[in-house]
Amino acid sequence: MEDFITTLYITFKLAILTTIFLLLIGLPLAYILSFKKPPFKTLWESIITVPLVLPPTVLGFYLLILFSSDSFIGKLINRIFNTEILFTFKGILIASIIYSLPFMVQPIQNGFKSLNKSLIEASYTLGKSEIETLFKVLIPNIKVSILTAIILTFAHTVGEFGVVLMVGGGIPGETLVASISIYNEVEALNYSTAHKYAFILLLISFISILSVNFLANKFSKE
Repeated sequence: MEDFITTLYITFKLAILTTIFLLLIGLPLAYILSFKKPPFKTLWESIITVPLVLPPTVLGFYLLILFSSDSFIGKLINRIFNTEILFTFKGILIASIIYSLPFMVQPIQNGFKSLNKSLIEASYTLGKSEIETLFKVLIPNIKVSILTAIILTFAHTVGEFGVVLMVGGGIPGETLVASISIYNEVEALNYSTAHKYAFILLLISFISILSVNFLANKFSKE
């Protein structure tokens, strides 16, 4: 029972931290892509979207190579921070942030794109700065998109398997999450325990989709 609770704790800890970090990263990134027209915008959007179509094991494999102790990046991180990335919670957190990035950026970016440009022009006319316009005008008007992005990112991270397994190795008490535990328990023919994990993930997925649809229907009527 203790192992079961610990695994769920790591799973939800990973999902919550990934969602928080991605909100801090994804919101300004979506804003820049929507309004700033950065150089090579199409390329950046494609890079962000790649995890949606890339097999998780492929991304996990290249992260494994990137952060290995033999790579330049791995050696640099070890030298500066005196820490390893692979097979640690830090590693699966970084991997989850990369893998779930489009689930945060795309809904927010779509929300920004749906706004009437006259809102921004009116805000500037009234003397509001760009930052004030972002936080007092734009963000309040795309709160549904932001909530949708948060819900989808959280749910997607909870169910991650391939990337987390490749980078974290499924170490009990450190990097073992519920999705990997289901696989391990089925291999050991412990269907009862596998069912407990699977039911929790199924419930989270259903509640997440229900929440997104509820928000979409609720605010579409307003």
